[in-house]
Amino acid sequence: MNEAVEHRTQVGIVGAGPAGLLLAHLLHLEGIRSIVIEARSRKHIEERIRAGVLEQGVVDLLNDSGVGDRMRRDGMRHHGFELCFQRRRHRIDLHKLTGRAITVYGQHELVKDLLAARLTLGEPVVFEADRVEVHCLDSDSPVITFQLDGLRHSVSCDFIAGCDGFHGICRPSIPAGVLRTYEKTYPFAWLGILAEAAPASHELIYANHERGFALLSMRTPLVTRAYLQCSPNEQLANWPDAGIWEELRNRLETTDGFRPNEGPIFQKSVTEMRSFVAEPMQYRRMFLAGDAAHIVPPTGAKGLNLAVADVRVLSRAMAAWYRSGASDAMERYSEVCLRRVWRVQHFSWWMTSLLHRSENSDGFDARRQLAELEQVITSPAAAANLAENYVGMPFE
Repeated sequence: MNEAVEHRTQVGIVGAGPAGLLLAHLLHLEGIRSIVIEARSRKHIEERIRAGVLEQGVVDLLNDSGVGDRMRRDGMRHHGFELCFQRRRHRIDLHKLTGRAITVYGQHELVKDLLAARLTLGEPVVFEADRVEVHCLDSDSPVITFQLDGLRHSVSCDFIAGCDGFHGICRPSIPAGVLRTYEKTYPFAWLGILAEAAPASHELIYANHERGFALLSMRTPLVTRAYLQCSPNEQLANWPDAGIWEELRNRLETTDGFRPNEGPIFQKSVTEMRSFVAEPMQYRRMFLAGDAAHIVPPTGAKGLNLAVADVRVLSRAMAAWYRSGASDAMERYSEVCLRRVWRVQHFSWWMTSLLHRSENSDGFDARRQLAELEQVITSPAAAANLAENYVGMPFE
């Protein structure tokens, strides 16, 4: 492979997930050129099922940036959700408590919207790039290299944005000793399904049950999304459809006769639970965003929302640099983002510890959870704290 192709752009973005594509779009609105480089295929990123709950601030940002048309049409706006324990459901009225709401809209649908906007504008996205690497991180012109169709490509940039996820190449490319990482691994996972069944509730239901956590959600008015707490090494072969529905009934049925609607299951997966933060979220002219910098357990529905918050801060900092040469916002990128990251980490940990049962926990822990749940549903202050965190903190 002797041939090489040289490129030049202002911002090189590694990763075509929601963080990378939204950053590229926000930069375009500021007149800043970028290239997005993705190791997977377009089909893969458009069909990869991930999060589906958008905070109010994220919805507003997507609408304001011109990529919210399909979300407004197909997204499901929720003004509350329910906590279920001791076979009773209790509604948390998000709108009454905060004046805000959340929108259920699949991450893969958002990726489709962002990618369509990118391609309509004729801006470059490289799919199925092989051997992606970053170089010259200590210089004023870092470089991204990759191989495609038998050619070696080299992209010189003013800045690199590492939006390539937890297992990406950007964070490990930072020199040893620069980053400090914090991690917590949970002793359980989520078995998730998509089923051809109309959701039995028009709002999400989070259940604390002696057999383990359950979540009843949705992707569309005709598709149910549901989760069961399970072992991290759970084998899907051990979970036939009938067994999944039986367990969902066990954990979600209530004294008033409520039970989930059932239908053919067309997707199953197991999601491990972890908390992770890398500090700082930048090294010279390379910036980490989204899962490349932090992971939260999915209980609080914060992963995608946190990634959006990162790229909003980064796009504004870059815009200030290109407009006036001011570097203050770029130098404070990590500081600003990490304030939100750690608040979200705390909330996600709290939701997880409130609702999940550990094999090693004793009766004390279970009774403590029930007491805390009772406080949430009886104390306006406790309910407001939950609601404020769930709908999302205002952007700085």
